Amino acid sequence: MSGPAWTPDGVPVPILMYHSVAREPSEPTRALSVSPGRFAEQMEMLADHRCTPLTTAELAAIWRGGGRALPDRPVLITFDDGYEGVHRHALPVLARHGFAATLFVSTGWLRGAHDTGRGLDTMLDWDQVRELAGQGVEIGGHSHTHPQLDQLPDEELEFELRHCKEIVEGELGAAPVSFAYPYGHSDRRVRRAVRAAGFAQSLAVGNGLARRRQGPFALQRVTVRRSTGAAEFERLVEGRAIGRTFATDRALTKGYAVVRRVRQARRKAARTRV
Repeated sequence: MSGPAWTPDGVPVPILMYHSVAREPSEPTRALSVSPGRFAEQMEMLADHRCTPLTTAELAAIWRGGGRALPDRPVLITFDDGYEGVHRHALPVLARHGFAATLFVSTGWLRGAHDTGRGLDTMLDWDQVRELAGQGVEIGGHSHTHPQLDQLPDEELEFELRHCKEIVEGELGAAPVSFAYPYGHSDRRVRRAVRAAGFAQSLAVGNGLARRRQGPFALQRVTVRRSTGAAEFERLVEGRAIGRTFATDRALTKGYAVVRRVRQARRKAARTRV
């Protein structure tokens, strides 16, 4: 997809990555969930710090030189997967503060006609997604069945991306322009495929601040967990000591990246032999 050039590096931006917002999350989602009360406190902290939440598409447009200046204290609030608590608990808080946010949906996990039955907890239905969109939440893609995209052959990778995009467009009447990689995993081939599927920007994890120089298809986020306390959350928002906070995560990510590359090479070799 062609478009304006990505402009030079500038102010780093914290992109907060949430998953479930729930009082009693399912066990598979517990570590990456936050309680409704904790979420409300965190949004209050953003308001107290005079932060300006943007959608993913808004940040990308600014960094492409779209004419709008980056606001003071920019931050992104993003949710992955599509858990029902985003509508039940997060939306009223976001609306009260007038905060923008982005929800990345795995279309096969949402309740309704496209449901594969693999969601990890109570998931949103499409009426709730439409209400979120109507309240100004950007709806982005997060694949159809939430696989590790860099482990898929080309045909399956293309299906996951295009099917997700087509379902969102069919349900909401507008094609999603932003994407988030399931598990944060991507490589050059996956990023090319995401762009070819029609997405204009995509978010990874990385547990670092987002910067223009990362490019539109590898913007980093910081993980908000159930264990994230007030002091740690404030550090994330202010961009302080993030390297130390996520040192273990980064080491594990680098090690697992090597494992994934080896697995991918073996699968490619096996397909070649066949």
